[in-house]
Amino acid sequence: MPTSPKALLFGAIGTLAETSELQRQAFNAAFRDAGLDWSWGREEYREMLRKPGGQDRIADYADKTGVEVDAGRLHAAKVAHFRARVQEDGLDPRPGVAELIADAKAADVRLGFVTTTGSDTVDLLFEGLEGKIARDDFAFIGDRDMVTEGKPSAEIYRLALQHLSLSAAEAVAIEDTPESAQAALAAQITCVGFPGEAARGRTFPEDVKHVVDRLEPVFCGLVNAAA
Repeated sequence: MPTSPKALLFGAIGTLAETSELQRQAFNAAFRDAGLDWSWGREEYREMLRKPGGQDRIADYADKTGVEVDAGRLHAAKVAHFRARVQEDGLDPRPGVAELIADAKAADVRLGFVTTTGSDTVDLLFEGLEGKIARDDFAFIGDRDMVTEGKPSAEIYRLALQHLSLSAAEAVAIEDTPESAQAALAAQITCVGFPGEAARGRTFPEDVKHVVDRLEPVFCGLVNAAA
């Protein structure tokens, strides 16, 4: 792990805020509105999260159940329900995230948000975190429309490195699921595992040397970065 990386790359919505249960509820509300008898339970949804990308998750489930749906429209309806919940209650950063972002900025370490979720969900995340974590903190923000393949493809990470004019060795990634961690590793970026509720207890790839419940500067190579 580099002792003083030039960039920290947060790899998913779930690395900034714990949203999996809110999102599961929003999916089910969208299904009810569409007249579908789908209802994703907690454990079932945990398994679905092994494949990143909500729209792809809907399309895969439709194929599995033999139901023809407009996955894009259904996902947009899910985002609307998610938005209502976020606007009502807001979001809180996960443990150590706001502090790590502040430490990185103080050490002139650049920040990236390397997700392949939809841009509408990205916008909503920052809306929910307003006053706690700012969009302007990030020098690169990814979304689904920027790539042809979602994670575990390394495409979005390579795009982030290109945008930031950095090599893989100059960055550290933070990922919340084993599948998304594979994307960072495929781009040859050092990765810290930061599992949320949906990935708690799951095994990360062996090349992920640190799996933590709270982010600390030591795990991301920032201890002496500003010295």
